[in-house]
Amino acid sequence: MPQLIDGKWVNDDVAANEMKNGSFHREPTKFRNWITADGASGPDGQLGLVAEPGRYQLFVSYLCPWASRTLMMRSLKGLKDVIRLSVAEPRIGDNGWEFTEPQDAGPTLKPIRFLHELYTASDMHYSGKVSVPVLWDRKNGVIVNNESADIIRILNTAFNGITGNSHDFYPEPLRAEIDRWNALIYDTLNNGVYRAGFAKTQAAYEAAVTDVFSTLDTLEAHLGKNRYVAGKWLTEADIRLFVTLVRFDAAYHGAFKCNIRRLSDYPALSGYVREIFQWPGIAETVRIDHIKAGYYGIRHINPTGIVPLGPDQSFDGPHGRHALSGNGIWRPTSKAA
Repeated sequence: MPQLIDGKWVNDDVAANEMKNGSFHREPTKFRNWITADGASGPDGQLGLVAEPGRYQLFVSYLCPWASRTLMMRSLKGLKDVIRLSVAEPRIGDNGWEFTEPQDAGPTLKPIRFLHELYTASDMHYSGKVSVPVLWDRKNGVIVNNESADIIRILNTAFNGITGNSHDFYPEPLRAEIDRWNALIYDTLNNGVYRAGFAKTQAAYEAAVTDVFSTLDTLEAHLGKNRYVAGKWLTEADIRLFVTLVRFDAAYHGAFKCNIRRLSDYPALSGYVREIFQWPGIAETVRIDHIKAGYYGIRHINPTGIVPLGPDQSFDGPHGRHALSGNGIWRPTSKAA
């Protein structure tokens, strides 16, 4: 997989650069500015930009679970008419993430075909992998942020005054619980499937896949008794979990050798995925055809590039979650219980 080195596009193996002793370690993201209602600094003192309708743009791929987090939040927060969207092709080619048609990125940059053009426009000497999602400032022609965990929190609050949408997916009373689950889910599941799929040694693979299924077992027990990860309320922890689970049987089970069990073997998790998939605006953020094409198009994992026809799955059936206590979306008037 190619990358940028000192602003130059080269055919280099980014995945290999993230390997240590046969294990995969994800490279940190580098653009970490923030957007706030009034342009004030971010929560950790990051440079703040003011929220304005039409000023910002999301560059994503339906393949990528990290990008799908931002797609879900954009939909749940009613931001489709506020933040533009550009969707890359699912297969990553010699030029990295590519768009079928040139994408308008604002007045400071000519229409782009490749995502790396945004990175060099922001930093002409940028070195590292070029990843989605990207939250882009069309006005100034720079990347605001390329860390999905940051972006979903930006979208959660920054544009409330513009949209009137006060839904809160990271409410103060639940933050400790959300953070606790996020830490487990990220390391052992969100990133765990990649640690399994990109492992270069048997020991690294077995350690990763053991983590994956240990966490799935834990979540099966938890979500058999709780409507959502943090209890009664749908939060960002559910967004971060859903994007991995919805890809599991279609991609990770086969392409990444996470095949001890299928997600469909877990009744609570399967119902949970169907419920969230059926939330208004979520189904349109999931493209299983893109997911399969992208993961099975990773040549060092699947040299033939053949995409399997299966599995035969549907997320539209009954989910059976109504029996569990749940209050839906947190709003300012909501109270933890």
